[in-house]
Order: sequence, then C-alpha cells, then structure tokens
Amino acid sequence: MRLTPRFLLSAAAPLAALPGRAVAEGMPQLHFKDPLLQGQVVWGALIFIVFYLLLSRSALPKVADVIKAREVRVRNDLDLARRARKDADQAQKELCEAREKAAEEAAATIQSIRDAARENIRSQTEGTAARLEAEIKKAEAQIALSRNNALAQINEIASSTAVALTERLIGTADQQAIAAAVEHAHATRS
Repeated sequence: MRLTPRFLLSAAAPLAALPGRAVAEGMPQLHFKDPLLQGQVVWGALIFIVFYLLLSRSALPKVADVIKAREVRVRNDLDLARRARKDADQAQKELCEAREKAAEEAAATIQSIRDAARENIRSQTEGTAARLEAEIKKAEAQIALSRNNALAQINEIASSTAVALTERLIGTADQQAIAAAVEHAHATRS
C-alpha cells in the first residue's frame, strides 16, 4: 500500500477542522466519541499494524539471524578460548616438566664432569708421581754411578796429585809406592 500526499492531506483534514474543540473539555485524548480521537486511534492502529508487519516480515528476522549468529560466534569463541587456555595450561605444565628435567640432566652432567675431572686429576697426579719417582730413581742411579766413578778415579787422581807434588818437592817420586799408600789410606777411611 502506497501513501500518497493527497491521502495524507485528506486524513489530516479532520484534525485541522477541530483544533479548539479538542482542547476545550479537559483531556481530549480521553473523549472517545470525538471523531478526531477516533481517526487518530484508527490511523495509529493502521500504522502500528503496518510497522508490525514490516518489522516482523523483514527487519526482525534479520535481527534474529544476527543475534543467533552472534550467539553462535560468541559460543564458538568461548569454546576456542577454553581450548586455548587448556592448551596453554598443558604447555605450561610441559614447560615446567621440561625445565625440571633439564635441570636434573644439567646437574647430572655437571656431576659427571666433576667426577671425570677428579679422576683425570687423580690419574695425572699418579702418572706425574710415578714419572717423578722414576726420574728420581734414574737420577739416584746416575748419582751413584757418578759417585762410584768419582770414587774409582779418586785413587788415581790422588796418586797423580801426590806424584806431582812429590816430584816438585823432591824431584823424583815412586809412582807405585804412592799409589799403594793412597789405596791403603782410602781403604782405611771407607
């Protein structure tokens, strides 16, 4: 139904004709016998019915669809948020477990490194001690050999020194007698 301007003017004509009378008797909206009020009620009912029909057939279903879609979207978002929170809680739990496991592994690794270092130091110390002991024994053997060589040559050195001194003091010396005297002196001292 299409409202034309002429139709609207014809509907408004009774309103223009009775302006003083509608206001004259107290509350004119309560006078149901007044034709102006009857027209307003009829037109109000018609407009209400038209608006109701328009809204119920076109706008309200769209609004209901939007509300339903929004409700579904909110429900889906809440489900997604719950799943995300559950996943985050699980990830945090796994992270804490991984951190604890890594700390335990690190402590075990550090302890094994310490034990290996102690064992290495102990073996190096034992090796060094054994090497030093061997070197000390070798040095003692060389010292004993040098001492024995020196002691073996001491008689000869002492004899040659005594011969040289005797020759210088006296002019001649008996090398065999001096050597025998040196050996006898050395034998009595040892």
